Amino acid sequence: MKTWLWRCVRWLCWLIAFAPVSAAATAPVAVIPLKGAIGPASADFVVRSLARAAEEHAQLAVLELDTPGGLDLSMRSIIQAILASPVPVAAFIAPSGARAASAGTYITYASHIAAMAPGTNLGAASPVQLGIGGGGGGGGGADREGKSASNADAQSTETRKQMQDASAYIRGLAQLRGRNVQWAERAVREAVALSATEALEQKVIDLTAADVPDLLARLDGRRIKTASGEHVLATKNAPLVVLQPDWRSRFLATITDPSVALILMMIGMYGLFFEFANPGMVLPGVAGAICLLVGLFALQLLPINFVGLGLIVLGLGFLVAEMFLPTFGSLGIGGIIAFAIGALMLIDTDVPGFGVPVGVVVGLALFTALFVFTVSGVALKARRRPVVSGEEALRGSIGVMLAHEAEGGWARVHGERWRVEAAASCALPQEGARVRVLSRHGLTLTVEAIDEHIHNEA
Repeated sequence: MKTWLWRCVRWLCWLIAFAPVSAAATAPVAVIPLKGAIGPASADFVVRSLARAAEEHAQLAVLELDTPGGLDLSMRSIIQAILASPVPVAAFIAPSGARAASAGTYITYASHIAAMAPGTNLGAASPVQLGIGGGGGGGGGADREGKSASNADAQSTETRKQMQDASAYIRGLAQLRGRNVQWAERAVREAVALSATEALEQKVIDLTAADVPDLLARLDGRRIKTASGEHVLATKNAPLVVLQPDWRSRFLATITDPSVALILMMIGMYGLFFEFANPGMVLPGVAGAICLLVGLFALQLLPINFVGLGLIVLGLGFLVAEMFLPTFGSLGIGGIIAFAIGALMLIDTDVPGFGVPVGVVVGLALFTALFVFTVSGVALKARRRPVVSGEEALRGSIGVMLAHEAEGGWARVHGERWRVEAAASCALPQEGARVRVLSRHGLTLTVEAIDEHIHNEA
């Protein structure tokens, strides 16, 4: 009996001692792939994925990076989510051949763990100039030099401000994670880059790994401090949960493509134009309003140049006006030029992955020109056609007398029965005689006999 009790106590102690380890071992690891340029859609996906990892009590979130960089606001949203995450985040630049340039370097520095696969690189984190500088013209030589120097000074000041801000930002992240501060500043100021081996030697990253399972095996047992406290990782045999973008992230990624946003805005404006030109069609108005609102929503998430947006709206206005005003193509050509210049200026950044390709601009301009001039041509032909309704269509028409009455008679004109009266100093012809319509007064036609008219002319 004592032996049995002793065995029960020993098994109970064993369960109590190893229960936390077993619980930690069963906690999943969330893998969040982040590929391509970092923008509003990818930032939303990462932020929501980190929140989901915390809700599902994941012991680690692996942010698998392969990016050329991205927008500053989107990058900062991701970094803020990483710093506030209760789940440790490991930035893993993978697979081999991947890179974490520009914004990817900041995200790597902000993560609790920084790792790279062989054959990858990171760095070149200099801030990209977001504004478009312009110089003035006119005036004498000294005035032009003064304006040019003033513009250069303003541009230089703006560049220095961006450089100082970016340098301080990445320096703070490096100090927070205990990584190489000097190289972080060089990556911003000199746009230098490192391979995986060099990054490990210079303590820019914590380790290298061939793939995600190898990374988890190397991180097993490591202690990580997060916003919720210290965590001990047990990742060696942890189950992997790969989080993929849902419909919301895919939809946001589609509409925030600058080319798609521009096309949506064009469809919206033309849809509203058709609805206003043909009230009651409903479908063009509904579709146009939806496309216009979605396009404007996408544009407000992107770094746009409002001068470019204004030129696009002005160009579309000129093109619509060309359909109604006899400008012989002047408004149409001006509208196409304004639209093309505005589309090229629309996105106010040189970040890779953002911008409207020249081919798309040329294609949209040609399609718009073809559409506008086709519609204008059809409208012009319609104006030149003879009138087929109303008083103008009746004047000169040929009819046949049907009957006489005291105050006039009846005739068939265009297959319709009309009350008729004789022209001045003429009498109504006999029944069955052919008549020509001279004018209309309300529902009464003034007619003359064709044979009599011919006789008088003779």
